[in-house]
Amino acid sequence: MLPELKRLIEQMGKDRGINKEIIIEALEAAMLTAASKKFGQNVEIEAHYNDETGEVEVFQFKTVVDKVLDHETQISKEEARKTLDEGAEPGDSLGMKIETSAFGRIAVQMAKQIIIQRVKDAECDNIYDEYKDRKGELVNGFAQRFEGGSIIVNLGRAEGIVPPTEQIHRETYKRGERIRAYIVDIKKNAKGLQIILSRTHPSFLKALFEVEVPEISEGLIDIINVAREPGKRGKIAVRSKDKDIDPVGACVGMRGSRVQSVVQELRGEKIDIIPYSDDPAKFVSSSLSPAKVNRVLVDDENHTMTVIVPDDQLSLAIGKNGQNVRLAVKLTGWNIDMKSESMVAAQEEGKTGQNDLTRITGVGPAMAEKLFSKGIKSIAMVAVTEPEMLSQIPGIGEKTAQQWIETAGKILSEEVIGNKGDS
Repeated sequence: MLPELKRLIEQMGKDRGINKEIIIEALEAAMLTAASKKFGQNVEIEAHYNDETGEVEVFQFKTVVDKVLDHETQISKEEARKTLDEGAEPGDSLGMKIETSAFGRIAVQMAKQIIIQRVKDAECDNIYDEYKDRKGELVNGFAQRFEGGSIIVNLGRAEGIVPPTEQIHRETYKRGERIRAYIVDIKKNAKGLQIILSRTHPSFLKALFEVEVPEISEGLIDIINVAREPGKRGKIAVRSKDKDIDPVGACVGMRGSRVQSVVQELRGEKIDIIPYSDDPAKFVSSSLSPAKVNRVLVDDENHTMTVIVPDDQLSLAIGKNGQNVRLAVKLTGWNIDMKSESMVAAQEEGKTGQNDLTRITGVGPAMAEKLFSKGIKSIAMVAVTEPEMLSQIPGIGEKTAQQWIETAGKILSEEVIGNKGDS
């Protein structure tokens, strides 16, 4: 059926990295299907690959009987002795070779489809075995095509997919352009294999530093935590195991060469490298870089820190729409309430903060009191609270939570601009 089948099997196995036994099994299964399509399901058929002749041989088996009642499954003793086996006896099962050319065009086409699918499945299994333990690695590939907002990446023998949720906002790629990403997950299902890639995952930033900073890959510097707002800003907390190594300096590199390599890969995302400290107040203060902190009030019960900065540092500490302090919260795990010295001096006793919360559209006195009781005591704290956490409070949906956070960030930004104008 296929010329030089033996050579083709060898070549296909080599090109696709598939064991030739799998290809042979696929051929045998395909021939069985084609034969069944031609002769019916009741006929007993076997297919075997003959390595010497390079041919898939198909045999139809019939039972030897004295009197034939079913010509599809039975053969008379006389005919069996005459054409197949001189010593045939009733009850014997004898195989007759069938010419594959008799199968017909439709049966042959179906056989080809089975072979293609079996080979595809085998390739999928091989790629899965290659990638199943590579979750959490960096990979390089090329943007191959675009489907429904996703980027399909050519990784060589495999394809990866960067879904819209894992792409950095406003980052675009052209067909054939190099793309570097982080393996988030590897899924194997009825549709085949999916290698899920990300450029927004916090660990993508971590992996980039592991590549750029030898001291990290050698285990001399630990990355404690990473916080990102992809495409905008990221913070990474580092600690040295060797007192003679400055972890921040090592990550920055000579004249900023190492951190700049990461920034270029992330197309301009700003990166703050923060020295980790076992002292939570010191760690939180550092996490608000580049702002300088005057003092910190720690509320262990509510896992909250009130951070007080000079008036001219409030802008830096908060960041645009609360971005800097929001990242500091993610990095340290502490709730942070930002205040300037003048804000502290002017603050009244009692529920001043509670009244302040009502400046957010949709927050009335009752809701302000509820937020206050949950430890969210200022507009700054609303701006840095995650939507999921805020929406857990009864009466607040996720959409409302997101709106309040954005409004709080805008109020803070306006205050910072106003303070600059007054000074």
